Parts: sequence; structure tokens; C-alpha cells
Amino acid sequence: MKKLVLFAAVLMVSLFSINNAKAQVSLNVNIGSQPVWGPTGYNHVDYYYFPDINAYYYVPSGQYIFLNGSRWIWANSLPAQFGNFDLYRSYKVVINEPKPYLRNNVYVARYSKFKNYGGRQTIIRDSRDTKYYVVKGHPNYSVNKTVGVNNNRPNRNQKTVTRVNQPTRQQQSNGRGNNKDNNRPERNGGQRGKDRH
Repeated sequence: MKKLVLFAAVLMVSLFSINNAKAQVSLNVNIGSQPVWGPTGYNHVDYYYFPDINAYYYVPSGQYIFLNGSRWIWANSLPAQFGNFDLYRSYKVVINEPKPYLRNNVYVARYSKFKNYGGRQTIIRDSRDTKYYVVKGHPNYSVNKTVGVNNNRPNRNQKTVTRVNQPTRQQQSNGRGNNKDNNRPERNGGQRGKDRH
């Protein structure tokens, strides 16, 4: 009985560890949530920092964080004062730590050299890597596409070619693959009849 209880306890701990590991993996990959203007090369992004305008973007909620006087404001879009700012050409810094805007002085000092540095990062929209096809707005975006999985089904773009007058595999295996009369019905218990002239 003790062995059974011990076995059950070990099994439960193992299952908990497996489920916890799966949860960890799903939390650490958020490619599909990243915006198309984000730089490539990151499986997980919490925040982008924009040195040009001293603002942030929080990926999980899709909101911008910027200073208004001495207060940090969260908004779904950038205010009019940043009207000339180009998300696609500006330099973005990936930050994966909680609330980086509360340590803004650190990021300003560290990344001020990247002001007006834009256009030197490959962005998700321009990537041909299939892992980015799950990002909404990517030219090859497809909600139903499972990236990296080959289920041996033809694409919708693939055509099935059927050749006329070619022997089928079954005909070839029966030894009748090279006869001209493959389309004629069989007579006399499977033997072919003679041609009549």
C-alpha cells in the first residue's frame, strides 16, 4: 500500500511539472502578439522602448506609454505631438522587465545614442521567416496557418495533376500496366477476350 501511495505522489508531481513547463513555454513565446513594426529576432517581447520620443509600447495590451508632464499615460495610440514619428523606421529597443518606464532615466542614458538611428532594423512586416506569418498585418498572415507543421496535405495553391491513359498503381502491380487495352472490361473470369475484326 505504501508503494502505491508513493507511486501516486510521484506521478502527481511529474504531471504538475509537465503542465508547469508547458505553461512556462506558452508564456515565453508571444510572436503572434508582436506588432508588424517590431524588430525581428525575438520570440518574446514585453516592452519596446522608442529612444526618438522617449516612450514605450506594452505588447500584451497593445498600448503606448508616454510622459505627459510628470505622469506616465497609457493609450491605444500615440498623441498628436508624435504625429511625425514613424514606427516602421524608428529604432526599437526590446525590454523584458516589469514597468521599465519607472526606471526611465536608465533607458534614456543607455539608449539615447540610438535617437535618429532608424531604418537599420529588420521589422516583422518585411521578414520572410515563416514564424512571423502569425503576426496580424504581415503580408503572409494567416490565422489558420500552423507554422512549421507539415500535415502532408496540399496547399490551396497546389494543383493536383491527373495524367490520362497512365496505368494506375493497382494495374501496374497486377502486371497489366503496359497493355493498350487497360480501359476495356475483362471477360471470361478475368481473361481478356480476343479482338474481333
